[in-house]
Amino acid sequence: MTGTDSESRLKALIIYFSATGNTEKVADTIREALDENKVKVKLLKVQDAKGEELYDYDLIFLGTPSFAFLPAQPVINFIKDKMKLHKERGDIKPCAPEIPGKNAVVFCTYSGPHTGIDEAIPVGKYMGQFFAHIGYKVAAEWYVIGEFHGNEVNSTMGRLGNIKGRPDKQDLEKVKSDVHSLLQSLS
Repeated sequence: MTGTDSESRLKALIIYFSATGNTEKVADTIREALDENKVKVKLLKVQDAKGEELYDYDLIFLGTPSFAFLPAQPVINFIKDKMKLHKERGDIKPCAPEIPGKNAVVFCTYSGPHTGIDEAIPVGKYMGQFFAHIGYKVAAEWYVIGEFHGNEVNSTMGRLGNIKGRPDKQDLEKVKSDVHSLLQSLS
């Protein structure tokens, strides 16, 4: 779905928190891929997204690093505030019906020095449940390896081996490819 009329009408929002730059690299790569596909996109750090009306967007990406099997605290706070708002407005319904044309992707950077990706999967599920509750179809969960900055042991001796410098060019090319595939699947 490259440069079609339907793509140009698609509105996307990328919201992220990044402590060391790993998640920001992924968010920037997602934006680049959406731009390449002529998708109207807005990129915001989570602290700047509080006032955004999520239903204004057809496709939302929410990203965070994994911290002790959970999203970073600013992302948890964002989700809790949005859940409260959507509950008060009556947007959260029994059986959580999907709203046609509303899709979300959650993405998580992780080092997983102890148990690898198993430390990140709960993060994706946590964020995905937020979107499911407000009627967005969770179109994908993406997990991207990132260096454990400031800790040589956790960047070289964990279950994932040497992850210094990640996400690297190859990781980010996969993210870009995943965006292209996602857009194809939504057409």
